[in-house]
Amino acid sequence: MNVYEDASKITQEALDNAMKSASVVTKGFQQIAAETTDFTKRAYEQQAEMLEKLFRTKTLDKGIELQADYAKTAYQSWVSQATRMGEIYADLAKQAYKPFEQTALTATDAGSRAAKQVSQSAEKKAAA
Repeated sequence: MNVYEDASKITQEALDNAMKSASVVTKGFQQIAAETTDFTKRAYEQQAEMLEKLFRTKTLDKGIELQADYAKTAYQSWVSQATRMGEIYADLAKQAYKPFEQTALTATDAGSRAAKQVSQSAEKKAAA
């Protein structure tokens, strides 16, 4: 009977942890969407500002210099954003897995106890 109770407890714990994990994933995707929206908005504003400056330039050299500066800044912003997104995804994966760590330990312990009970039972039958 103890084995069935352990299995029921593990199943309930797994369901609870799946709900916790789903909640973490949902919040993580909301954060990713917010970060992406903010980055897109900043990039658009930087592009608009650069175009305004470009239209005001009087020489070709100044226009080329302006575009080179913009390209450098845009690349640095993109690398920074890609790094930030990587960190968010890594943290999301860690947080989503965390609830299942305890379930895995509980299931392993229950399996070990069940195997020990079966082994003891077999030893008693063999001795009799």
